[in-house]
Amino acid sequence: MVRARRFSVAAVCVIGAAIVCLLGAPSFVRCSGDDEGSDVLVLTPETFDEVVGKDQHVFVKFYAPWCGHCKRLAPDWGMLGTSFKKVSSVAIAKVDCDAHKDLCSRFSISGYPTLKFFPKGSLTPQDYQGGRTPDDLIEFVNREAGTNARTSKPPSNVVVLTPSNFDAIALDASKHVLVEFYAPWCGHCKSLVPIYERVANAFTAEDGVVIAKVDADAHKDLGSKYGVSGFPTLKWFGAESKHGEDYEGGRTLEDLVKFVNEKAGTKRNVHGGLTADAGLVPELDEIAKEFMSVDDESAKEGLLKKAEEGASKLTGAAAAHAEIYLKVFKSVLKKGADYAVKEGERISRILKSNASAVCGGVLKESEVEGVMPLALAAKRPCGCRIRLVCVFSLSGWRWVFAE
Repeated sequence: MVRARRFSVAAVCVIGAAIVCLLGAPSFVRCSGDDEGSDVLVLTPETFDEVVGKDQHVFVKFYAPWCGHCKRLAPDWGMLGTSFKKVSSVAIAKVDCDAHKDLCSRFSISGYPTLKFFPKGSLTPQDYQGGRTPDDLIEFVNREAGTNARTSKPPSNVVVLTPSNFDAIALDASKHVLVEFYAPWCGHCKSLVPIYERVANAFTAEDGVVIAKVDADAHKDLGSKYGVSGFPTLKWFGAESKHGEDYEGGRTLEDLVKFVNEKAGTKRNVHGGLTADAGLVPELDEIAKEFMSVDDESAKEGLLKKAEEGASKLTGAAAAHAEIYLKVFKSVLKKGADYAVKEGERISRILKSNASAVCGGVLKESEVEGVMPLALAAKRPCGCRIRLVCVFSLSGWRWVFAE
């Protein structure tokens, strides 16, 4: 459990759109939606007493958006909500203690996540001290509420391949595809299932990455075509090469996510959030450092031209991120050397007072772990970096310049 602390976005520091001073704990935001789905009831000071203590048993998660343990619990809490979706006598809910400190103080919440079960008609909760797997949570609620709900598993993000769709998906030149050739009776295949599902979950926001599987026992011709002689066999069908490269690395979640990132050029962590170096363009980092260290405007203009030349040689995500660098350089030239620091402070104030103003929706902290590496010469004690804002839209993660 993480001890409660004040959530601070105090100038989120990253490479790409504004230079800000790191004043507090790093954090990033995303819009609309989280890992729990829509079956978990969101309680606020205005709605809490309308739900709790009435005609339902209510199991409440008190959490903070920045809490790592809370993030890890989120998918299972969402699964719990789905499992009791059709049980009218039970509600699965959550309270954001960062946004509603007084409500959480009312129930003496001192660490996150804290789980409390409120029996029907009672505002006196029972502390939950059990395990936190979906089965543990469901068993507890069933016992306390006298219900008989069963685990409701979310839909899989692993794409099922057959002879009818294999070529269209695995051989799509615009996609990087990891394919597991498996057999239903294979013990090692069964052991890989939960890990492989999490790999697929980690890359759901990447349009160019597909995590797939094919039953090579049922479709022997496919297995034979790609030289599959044992199960499970993992093969990589990269966008640039479709011969089916054998994956020979480890089979932990970390190993597989690292492999996909390296092959596809993505920057995902095991939770599906962005890694600490997402958005960085090594080819421009040294130019950025020099740009921020010189005072002469003509020298800055020369470095901008150099950056533009370097950016013109980039492709894919690197090219998109390079545009952010260029926009920062131009803004600094137009508005002055202190522009980036002021912009960072302005964004920080917005996030502290009204996070929804950034992207027009309820913002949640993303699962980015830490801040992006220092890439600029820091003239202030706190250090400075160029900044990107990470926004979650219907199409997935995207970097935007907050201006």
